[in-house]
Amino acid sequence: MNIVRRAFEMAEAVGVFVGKARRFFYSVMLLAHRCPKCNGHLIMIAEGRCQCQTCKNEFDPTVTFQRCSKCGGIPILNVRRYTCSQCGSDIQSLYLFDGLVYDRNYFKAKMTESRHRKQELKERVRQMLSGSRSEALHLESPHDLDSVAGLVAALNSLTTGLPVDLLIDLKGQFDLNRYQTHIEDHIEDYYVSLTDIPPLIKNDRKDLIWRFIAVIFLAHTSVIDVIQQDNIIKVKKHAINSEGQGIFDQTQGNDGLEGLAC
Repeated sequence: MNIVRRAFEMAEAVGVFVGKARRFFYSVMLLAHRCPKCNGHLIMIAEGRCQCQTCKNEFDPTVTFQRCSKCGGIPILNVRRYTCSQCGSDIQSLYLFDGLVYDRNYFKAKMTESRHRKQELKERVRQMLSGSRSEALHLESPHDLDSVAGLVAALNSLTTGLPVDLLIDLKGQFDLNRYQTHIEDHIEDYYVSLTDIPPLIKNDRKDLIWRFIAVIFLAHTSVIDVIQQDNIIKVKKHAINSEGQGIFDQTQGNDGLEGLAC
């Protein structure tokens, strides 16, 4: 016997039974009442809400038909429970089966207050940040960086950090045309991993970096197609132009913009 399946079947059967019991309970409780507007029959449509089947009037049957057992006062809905409007005693609703009823106006007001508080906090933060901003910088000439003392030195400090001889060495090693030819010779009309393309230099790590940079340039000029699957870069010949085209021979890209100039 499949105990798990039988358990789910029992839970479903119980749910169906509870639904029928709820409908029967509401029909019995509303049987002796009629719509106060047109004397039509009533049905429950939600917890704490009934509706007239004739004029579609909706109201709370607890507030309309029930009275306080102590003083006869009219019930009022206080957030999630009923209380007497005269003596303040709690009133157990006769028109709730197994659920809770909520004061819609109360929660609507609370949501409005919450949105207002968030908006006020956002505005205070905006004003605080605007007060901490520096004043606008006005240059005498848009291209005259020397007009502001120390600006050129500050910009240069952002690009320093690599020795000049190392930059010259790296520039001399990377040949984009050479890597373009090498990559085009080792790709097909289907995707292959970038790591499957053999290296051009002995330093495998540096060669992989050069291959990656070349692939970015080739993909930008629509010479090849590139996708990424997890941490693997895959390349193939461009679907439209499988024979490829040279980067430096292209003066205008497929998007109508001017090509790269190296």
